[in-house]
Amino acid sequence: MAKNLAVKHKEEYDGPAALRVEKAAETVSNDLDKVIHERMRLGIVSALAANQKLSFSDLKKLLDTTDGNISVHARKLEEAGYITCEKSFKGRMPLTEYAITKEGRAALTRYLDHMEALIKAMKGTR
Repeated sequence: MAKNLAVKHKEEYDGPAALRVEKAAETVSNDLDKVIHERMRLGIVSALAANQKLSFSDLKKLLDTTDGNISVHARKLEEAGYITCEKSFKGRMPLTEYAITKEGRAALTRYLDHMEALIKAMKGTR
């Protein structure tokens, strides 16, 4: 039977080394950017980091989500200064395009660095 890795087994995590790792992991977790950490916002920022700009429709298709989801999460990212939103018309059709800002790219890099540190800390327990 497979062992549940989410359950803390006393015999596996006793000792000062385990406490240091747990403390390090806790610190890294607390430092995660809560704006980017949400799944849909991470998807938006990641998609924009890989592209110069994306339209509302592109993001909706890419992330397989609803209009409301994109709208709400993009607004949060825009309020944080991580993305820009530009509205225009293509012919007679409205066009909303998003791009990542310099601050957004830096925040994504910090987030990824934090996640890597957390993974390394947890892998060090085995």
